[in-house]
Amino acid sequence: MLSSILRQKFIDFFVTKHNHKEIPSASLIPENDPTVLFTTAGMHPLVPYLMGEKHPQGTKLVDVQKCMRTDDIDEVGDATHCTFFEMLGNWSLGDYFKKEAIQWSYEFLTTELNLNPDLLCVTCFAGDKDAPKDEEAAKIWESLGFVKAENIPENQKRRIYFLGKKDNWWGPAGKTGPCGPDTEMFYYTGSNKNNPYEKGGPDINKEWVEIWNNVFMQYNKKEDGTFEILKQQNVDTGMGLERVTAILQGKNSHYETELFQQKSTGKSLYIVLDEISNSANSSNESIKSKRIILDHLRSATFVIGDQRGVVSSNTDQGYIVRKLIRRAIRHGKKIGIQNYFCSNLAKEFIEIYSDVYPELSKNQQKILNEMQKEEEKFSKTLETGLKEFEKFLDHLKVNNQNQLSGKDAFLLYQSYGFPFEMTKELCKENQIEVDENAFNQELKTHQELSRLGAEQKFSGGLADHSEETTKLHTATHLLHKALRIVLGDHVQQKGSNITVERLRFDFNHAEKMTSEQIKKVEEIVNEQIQKGLDVSFEELTVEEAKQRGAIGLFEDKYSKLGNKIKVYKIGDFSLEICGGPHVKNTSELKNFKIVKEESSAAGIRRIKAVVGD
Repeated sequence: MLSSILRQKFIDFFVTKHNHKEIPSASLIPENDPTVLFTTAGMHPLVPYLMGEKHPQGTKLVDVQKCMRTDDIDEVGDATHCTFFEMLGNWSLGDYFKKEAIQWSYEFLTTELNLNPDLLCVTCFAGDKDAPKDEEAAKIWESLGFVKAENIPENQKRRIYFLGKKDNWWGPAGKTGPCGPDTEMFYYTGSNKNNPYEKGGPDINKEWVEIWNNVFMQYNKKEDGTFEILKQQNVDTGMGLERVTAILQGKNSHYETELFQQKSTGKSLYIVLDEISNSANSSNESIKSKRIILDHLRSATFVIGDQRGVVSSNTDQGYIVRKLIRRAIRHGKKIGIQNYFCSNLAKEFIEIYSDVYPELSKNQQKILNEMQKEEEKFSKTLETGLKEFEKFLDHLKVNNQNQLSGKDAFLLYQSYGFPFEMTKELCKENQIEVDENAFNQELKTHQELSRLGAEQKFSGGLADHSEETTKLHTATHLLHKALRIVLGDHVQQKGSNITVERLRFDFNHAEKMTSEQIKKVEEIVNEQIQKGLDVSFEELTVEEAKQRGAIGLFEDKYSKLGNKIKVYKIGDFSLEICGGPHVKNTSELKNFKIVKEESSAAGIRRIKAVVGD
């Protein structure tokens, strides 16, 4: 498969030619990062190292990272947007900078992938009151044959455009932190190859598709809003596998590539959907629905099948899983699918991707069961929503009214999970109208409240490494070990979320903990705090870590790569795989208190705890 060749070619280019070390894709579910629901970029697992902590593999890294972004979910259905995607990335942790990054990007695109350089154009940061125009990056591009788009001959190819912060600046992820200008590479996908600039550059012409972004972390944004030069300047690049695969295969969208084809037959999953729905509608609306179905079910498959997999629920990542599956079901009904179909599509994606991501085949039964369960639940939800709609309809008839209010339509949507499109269809069938403007206003108000809540929840910035969170991070190691002592060695971490106020730790255990067990766990942790145990780390191979008895999530790919990993030791009490950060001595925690023990999911318990005086 071309996508597999592309992944390997990218890794080999940076490992063999430019002395990088390959690192495995991290989980889609960030560990101990309360600022994001999913890993949205390759940088998330590397935040401690971008901030200056030493990485076990050195200062030059390369990877293919699984990513999820849901902020553009309403854009899914066009040719380029998707929620799940793979990011090819290379990293400099205080090593090389703009010159090498840009030259290597150009070399890979034109030499390794044989893309036509005359169909490439780039953008650089235009400068503002916070940082100057990025002439440094532009000069490097000029040395490679590119010319500034200002005052150049009409037929000049390989142009450089300067754009503002919205387009050519990254970060910080929160209110403060690393940030800097970036340079983006675009490839022309239109039909006028002789004059690709006829309709303008990438700022106005969508035929220019962004394929690679080099971020230069030069600055640190401070709390007062000013910027200072970072002591360790980093390079963070990202190239979308799906988009590049589509370009290399000459396809109009990534939905037409092998990534959305049956592996055994090469049949497009569009056709599979046509077979399931017993129709072959090729209207723009039908194609959009098919793309949404394929994108959302692929994403849900990866989240459920992840090494820290999350299932459908009412909160956080689980809510997104539910939304993705239910949105896919709704669009399935729009194209005429009557029966359950989600698990069938999930099987296709498991087959397509298992060679690269073996966790999908390992967790296949879990994925298929969860898809089936959610379809069954949503079917019942639709039944309930229909009953409520009938009540509204009866009320309207009794009162000789012919319009469903926006408030009632929103109640069906919010309280009963009843899609607004279905409400509109039912209203049309019953010759009544629906106040769509009022519904949209209700929805806008709800979304604004949700956004404000999210901003408050995630106001600390990306992967907060304050003194408070560092203490809580160390406390999770003590808690993990204490739980294994009290409940048994079957206990394994299933999720972790840390804010400045508390730690949240999910672990597998079939029963609710007794008050005696909770008290015993607290006593064990506090005993280690009072002992004042030193906290240190070693860089070990996976095999060495296992031989030493370390606990934690052993990534399969680490073993294949032979890479070293960080293993944190807390006295003779705990030995656990982790990327940090941690306190130097357990006495810094002062005291540990469990404030809540509850169910998180079937067979999963959740503890919330605090440290301090």
